[in-house]
Amino acid sequence: MQAGLGWPSRGNDTHGVEFQPFYVADFRTVKILRYIELKSGHSDNGPAWIAYVKQSKTGRTLYFNGRGLMKLKGQRRGESGGNYIDMETGESFWVSGVKMNGEDRHWAGSGKVLIEAAAVAAYLETIKSKTLDPSRCEVTHSIRETDIERLSRLANSTGKGWPDDPEAQSPYSFVRNVTSSAE
Repeated sequence: MQAGLGWPSRGNDTHGVEFQPFYVADFRTVKILRYIELKSGHSDNGPAWIAYVKQSKTGRTLYFNGRGLMKLKGQRRGESGGNYIDMETGESFWVSGVKMNGEDRHWAGSGKVLIEAAAVAAYLETIKSKTLDPSRCEVTHSIRETDIERLSRLANSTGKGWPDDPEAQSPYSFVRNVTSSAE
């Protein structure tokens, strides 16, 4: 068994077993590789990225490129076909895992997918390839850092976010937080 992951290892204590502490990652530091596509106003041809996202503690919000993307509830999709909505602008996004065959765009869509420079190695490992297909994708260094604390405060402020009453919630009941000034 592995030491350092909470598994017992031989030690000098009186019981012959020593427990190493569990590794507990802060949910804000765990990065997940995802395919993200802007659907609002673009149908299946919107700007698309393969990049790392960070999840909220509940997993209902993804943080990416300066945005807080909130998962739509239930099976309903946004007006543009997205499964996430930007908490500040109301724009619709499609977010999914990365496909192993490298064909992440919808079959009816077109355009290159931007791949975050920091995610290239993980993406190539996922698709089991040694190089990127330049006809389908392009590496980008323009992914912005996301202010998670600000977006978290915004989503949890009074009168914004999901209604407190579960009966009042619907897939589209999130109150958009369209503010451009600092709070």
